[in-house]
Amino acid sequence: MSTATVSGPRRSRLGWNLLGLVVFLTAGFPVYWMLNTAFKPAKDAIDPDPSLLPTSVTFANFGRALDIADFWGPVGRSLVVSLTVVVIGVVVGMLAALAISRFAFRGRKVVIVGILAVQMVPLVAMIIPVFLLLNDLGQYDRLSGLVLTYLTFILPFTVWTLRGFIVNIPRELEEAAMVDGCSRTTAFLRVVFPLLAPGMVATSVYGFIQAWNEYLYALMLMSQQNQTATVWLGNFTTKHGTEYAPMMAGSTLMAVPIVVLFLLVQRKMAAGLTAGAVKG
Repeated sequence: MSTATVSGPRRSRLGWNLLGLVVFLTAGFPVYWMLNTAFKPAKDAIDPDPSLLPTSVTFANFGRALDIADFWGPVGRSLVVSLTVVVIGVVVGMLAALAISRFAFRGRKVVIVGILAVQMVPLVAMIIPVFLLLNDLGQYDRLSGLVLTYLTFILPFTVWTLRGFIVNIPRELEEAAMVDGCSRTTAFLRVVFPLLAPGMVATSVYGFIQAWNEYLYALMLMSQQNQTATVWLGNFTTKHGTEYAPMMAGSTLMAVPIVVLFLLVQRKMAAGLTAGAVKG
């Protein structure tokens, strides 16, 4: 084998490795800077000539983050909203995806195109209609109203992802179960449902992250007494300035549940996103 033949794949592999390193550094640096600032003394966080590496480490910012305002209240509300959105979104999305994938009905293609179109609408463009609608329904400044709002942009992704996953499950498996005496519902629960686990994990994690990190609607639709965790971070900005170190400490505390969740389910999430995107 010639040297040129061997060096070609090596150069290609080296190029991809370098590209991956650049992407990793670009995506990871903001996270590193958040952690760096969170453990810095407050005076170092506002230094006009900040150091890339911390010169001293302190945990005082985390104490300040927990003391500046009610931390557990907003976090608890965010947790309730996020979990509710995940449960409703996965159940409704799974049923909708099953109907679109397994049944032929008039307007099926229109529904599919509509699901894609909804995902293309900027969230900021819907803030006024959503506000007026929730106000008329008596859901303004209520967690249930926030859940309904989040479902409008989480459900389309859930339906589309699970649809792609269901399409990849052969119909013959369900038909064989029905031949053995199962009803359509039982065949779905015993055959299709277990195979949907990676897709359901992927959409659940996505929905949880989106609901947990959402800021605009939580700011516009909820009062200060019912604020969620993302809006709570605004307490570090006052008329006297911004407390950057405690704010980064609060952001770090908020990121911990997401990081832990992702580490626990990353393999199933990757499998679900991949399987849901290959056929449709």
